[in-house]
Amino acid sequence: MKRLLAVVALLASCSSGPPAPARLDTRNDACAWCRMAVSDARFAAQMVAPSEEPRFFDDIGCLAHYAAATKPLPRGAVLYVADHRTKAWIRADAAVFTAVASLATPMDSHLIAHADAASRDADPGAKGGTPRTAAELFGAAPPKGRDEDRK
Repeated sequence: MKRLLAVVALLASCSSGPPAPARLDTRNDACAWCRMAVSDARFAAQMVAPSEEPRFFDDIGCLAHYAAATKPLPRGAVLYVADHRTKAWIRADAAVFTAVASLATPMDSHLIAHADAASRDADPGAKGGTPRTAAELFGAAPPKGRDEDRK
């Protein structure tokens, strides 16, 4: 019986997949880059990694600066950004990014993210924006948190 439990525990730890996004507390969480309060969930981002506390960012630009300055990112790290319209967390490697010069963001990056083109097109805040890619923002595709990233 003990052997069976050990095998089940081992399989569960191996197949747990990439870390899920953490819950943002807009009253208490501060940006890991600029130290400002992460008070508007529409512009928020985060990095989660196994065995580490999540790091929140008040602006996608802050996440981009942090990722550029922190090479390599922790093993298994996954970057998430908030969908500007819905505030839902989405993986940065799958997000649709837009730079909107007329939109004020917390640190003036003017960057917003959406889960897909349909969400972007339904968001009045994205009107007149310029599409951006994850590679443009992060220098390369953000980590996916796959098992290969942990090795």
